[in-house]
Amino acid sequence: MATNDSIPTTDLTHFILVGFQTSPNVKAILAAVFSAGYVLIILENAAIIVIVEWDTKLHTPMYFFLSKLSCLEILFVSVTVPKMLNDLATGNNVISLWGCLLQLYFFMSLGCSECFFLAAMAYDRYVAICNPLHYHVVMTPGICWSLTGGSLFLGFLASSVAIGFIAQLKFCHFNLINHYFCDVSPVIQISCGDILTAEFVDFISALFVLVVSLVLIILSYIYIMISITKIASGQGWKKSFSTCSSHLMVVILFFGTTIFMYARPQAIDSYDSNKLLSLLYSFIIPMLNPVIYTFRNNDIKKSLKRIFKI
Repeated sequence: MATNDSIPTTDLTHFILVGFQTSPNVKAILAAVFSAGYVLIILENAAIIVIVEWDTKLHTPMYFFLSKLSCLEILFVSVTVPKMLNDLATGNNVISLWGCLLQLYFFMSLGCSECFFLAAMAYDRYVAICNPLHYHVVMTPGICWSLTGGSLFLGFLASSVAIGFIAQLKFCHFNLINHYFCDVSPVIQISCGDILTAEFVDFISALFVLVVSLVLIILSYIYIMISITKIASGQGWKKSFSTCSSHLMVVILFFGTTIFMYARPQAIDSYDSNKLLSLLYSFIIPMLNPVIYTFRNNDIKKSLKRIFKI
């Protein structure tokens, strides 16, 4: 890792990502573990995309959204993990100013888009359970694509506002970012200018994304629970709940960590603990999501059996 702690200049052109401060042997082990995990994430999510595309029985709105979530997860981890692996393997922790801002922009945009996309998936489950007779009339391919495109548009729009203010900050003397990628708080905190406006705008943007998406998800599940309680058959109740349990688990994991990390007006002090939390939602959760969605999914299991028979 580079050892230049600071650069006495008023025009920084690059930053140094501190990453994981440990011995070279431990870094080699971490590089191997994260490489295997990254490959696993790609393979898991790519498998879901291929299965849904291959099996015509899975050409339904529910699996349409599941395959698009897998695409989003692949892009999300690919923004940060390859650079982290390169830093661990080579010790070249340098990233350019605009490279850092670009990484931060796509990381924030895809993260915000996933919030809205999980809300769109909750709406899909609401229509399927609360209005099953009109499900395929309401959830047409056009509506599914509109919800997907709308999630991406809102996600990139919300992050663009915050990034616009961060890009205007001045970086004068200190170029060490105490993280393994360019995240919001570590980048803002090394600025030599007034960071209050950038922090406030970032907080409001994060709050907007989380509140809007969470309100939509909570409302969907309130109506879902009301509908489930009206189902007389125990088997029907179990089937309805099973279609929502995986999505609900992913929502709790994803929003639980992001709310703790970003929905706060002040900078977080313990960056070492933040690195572990960042690994949770930017690496571990994308690895677990395919397992969560397929572990109890009989349709996916049947599709896998048909593929292996062929």
